[in-house]
Order: sequence, then C-alpha cells, then structure tokens
Amino acid sequence: MKMKLSYKFFFSFLLTSVITIVLMVVIMEFYLHKNFVEFMNKMDMKILNELDYRLTIEYKTEQSWNRLRNNHFVWRELLHSIHRKNKDHRPPPPRDFRRKPPKDGPFRKFTLFDAQKNRVVGNPAPITEHQLQPIMLEGKIIGWLGMHKKKPRSKPWEIEFLKQQTEIFYVIAISILLITIMLAWWLSRQLLIPIQQLIKGTQALTSRQFKTKIKINSNDELGQLADDFNTMSQTLEKYEIMRQQWLTDISHELRTPLSIMRGEIEAMQDGIREFNYEALNSLYFEVQRMSRLVDDLRQLSLADTEALSLKKQAINPLQILRETLQLYNTQLAQHNILVEENLQVDSILPANADKLKQLYSNILENTLRYVDSPGSLKIFSEQTKTQLSINFIDSGPGVPEESIGRLFDRLYRVEQSRNRAKGGSGLGLAICKNIVEIHGGKITATNVSSGGLWIKIVFPLKLRP
Repeated sequence: MKMKLSYKFFFSFLLTSVITIVLMVVIMEFYLHKNFVEFMNKMDMKILNELDYRLTIEYKTEQSWNRLRNNHFVWRELLHSIHRKNKDHRPPPPRDFRRKPPKDGPFRKFTLFDAQKNRVVGNPAPITEHQLQPIMLEGKIIGWLGMHKKKPRSKPWEIEFLKQQTEIFYVIAISILLITIMLAWWLSRQLLIPIQQLIKGTQALTSRQFKTKIKINSNDELGQLADDFNTMSQTLEKYEIMRQQWLTDISHELRTPLSIMRGEIEAMQDGIREFNYEALNSLYFEVQRMSRLVDDLRQLSLADTEALSLKKQAINPLQILRETLQLYNTQLAQHNILVEENLQVDSILPANADKLKQLYSNILENTLRYVDSPGSLKIFSEQTKTQLSINFIDSGPGVPEESIGRLFDRLYRVEQSRNRAKGGSGLGLAICKNIVEIHGGKITATNVSSGGLWIKIVFPLKLRP
C-alpha cells in the first residue's frame, strides 16, 4: 500500500524534529551537569582562597598552628564565617534544605595541614584524598590547605537542583514537540494542497479537459508552477481548437472538388451530361485542385517535421531572392506586373536555401494569383544591426481589415477577392509563416493606403565576422 505524499512529508518532518529535540535535551542536560560541577568547584576555590588568606593572618599572628590544632570549634566558626560571606554567590538549594542546612558542610570539606603535611584540623580523611594548596608567608610554606575530593552532586540539595532543571528541560522539550506536531501537520497541508491541485489538473489534461485552470495565490515556486500549468493548458486548448478546425477545413476543402467530380460523373452515368472533352476538362480541373491541396498539405507537414532537423548554413537571403525573381520574371511580365527591386545591402544569416526559395516562390505565386493586371510589385530590403527586413508591396486589391489577422492561418482564404476561383488552397501563406518562424523570424501583412497589400519579413541578423 502506497503512502500519500502528505503523510510522508508529515512523518519526515516530525521524525527530524523529534531527533533534533532529543539531541538538544541530551546536550543541554550534559552541559548543565558539567557547568554546574565547574561552577561549584569555582565557588569552592573562592572559599579556599579566602580561607588561605585568613589562615595566613592566623599564622602571622600566632606564629604557629597551635590555636587551631584539633580545635574544631574555632575551625568551624572560621569556615562558617567565610561560607556566610559567599553564600549569595551559590545557587539556592531546594526549599526543604533551606530549613535544615547540613551541619559542618565546610568543615567536612576542608583540612589544614602543617608544613610537614601533618593534619592540624579538619576532615580526618587521608591526605591523598585531598586537593592540596600551599599556604605561603614571606616566600616560605607554612602549611597546606586541602580540599577533600568528592564525586559530583554528592550533596542532596545539589542533586535536587539538577533534578529540577532536568524536569524543566523535559517539559520544554515536550511542549516543543507538541508545537512541532501541529506545525508539521499545518505545513504538510499548506504545502501539499497546491501539489494535489496540480495532480488533479494533470489528470484532467490527460482526459482532454483543456479548460482546466489552477488557482494558487502565491509568489513562490509553486505559484510559478501553477502559472506555467495554466499557460500550458491554454496552449493545449488553443492547439486542440486549431486541430479540430484544421480537420474541418481539410474535410471541407476535399469535399468540394469531390462533390463536383461525383456530381459530374453521376450526370454522365445517367446520360444527363454528355461524355466529351469539356466534361473531361472539368474533371481534370478538379483533380488539379485536389493535387495542389494535397501537395500544399504535404509541404506544410514537412515544414513542421523538419523544423527541428533543418540544416542551415551562412547564406545571403537577398541573393536567393534575386535568383527566385529571375525564375518568375516571364510570368510576372505576362500578367503585366511591373517589378521594382531595391535590394542594395547584402547580408549573411544562417538559413536553408531551399526553404527560402519556397518562401519567396509562395509570395510571388500569391502575387500572380491575386494582383490585378496591370499591376506592380515593389521589393526592397532594410537592415539594422540586429535584423534584416524584406518587403513586398503590391498594387492590390488589398485584404479586408477583418481578414488581415487570419491571412497566415491554414486553409484560410479571403472570399471577397482571393477565392477558390483563383485556384488557391489557402496554405501558401501558412507555409510562408512556418518557414519564417523556423528561421527565427516574423512575417506580417498590412494594407497600404494605395490599396495594395504589404508583406514584411523580418529575420534576426548575424553579420559575417
């Protein structure tokens, strides 16, 4: 059974948090005990130094340790006075131990030895169990002050203090863990809800529901991903509409000549129309229309499939245009179309020569098919540092403004002036657009004030080094 991503995220976050909290508590408890022992030792050393100072004065006054030798009362009063002086610097013991402070605490910890390390007064433990510090007077050792070595936390109030602090740490750790659990659950919900929406949106796209949109109100990577998903959805919806329209247009384009051919053949079979040269010529005309349509469809399909593998080389696109014009000079002259050429600047760009010839041929075929005779065609180029533009301006008729935006759509024809009677398939300019775009350029069409059509091709320019 597969675990949901939300639970995986929750348990991963929770496990990481628990491990972190446990390590934190262990480290804090370790350093608490260590620092507490170090603190107590520092306080004992402070008392030891104070005691060293008092004993030095005592020896200087009495010139011996006789007054303190085995005099536990004087020794105890001396230690208690120092202890009372420094008690404010120690951590307060628990409440139960404040009422009954341990008797002879300082007395049991410290011991005075003479210069020969014989015990004078204090803890009766062997000298080897003491940490010794010499008592100096005028550069000579007059005795030794010993502090009995003890294990950490040997006193009940010290153990109780550490126990209380440890309990506080555990309470804090449990509180943090509970907060972490709630935070992990909230984060898992907040972070994974957009992902779940993306999953549902993707599943909808696989069911061809291209109108699916995702609403994620955030400016982070998830928001960017949602915007990209919505853009992809819109693009797929657009291409689905184009695909359906494409199939509809193709079927419509093929249906018309097939219906004509079928009607004429049935008329000849029924004897309504005589089988003669005129009938054969009509059938041949329709077959030619279908052949041109199929050829254009094939060219458009090849242009789509060859876009990724098109071989380009550094060529002069204006030279290709000149060569193409020479092939059409006779036809243009027969149609009384005067060509004005102004291709002055030669430029070099990476392109495919065959595709450029096809591009220019389609535009010139369009001119021969739709420009009224007599007419004119102006061809000129313009160049900047970044681009090369090639312009074709004919003498008309132009294109209705409502059709300008669809002039390069596949199988689109302007019925008013550029109709089927002219023999066009509606794919010539669509092929031109495809060729220009696979070369990284752009093609546009606008009407001019003189009544003609202006087709402008812009190529990104890479000059010869």
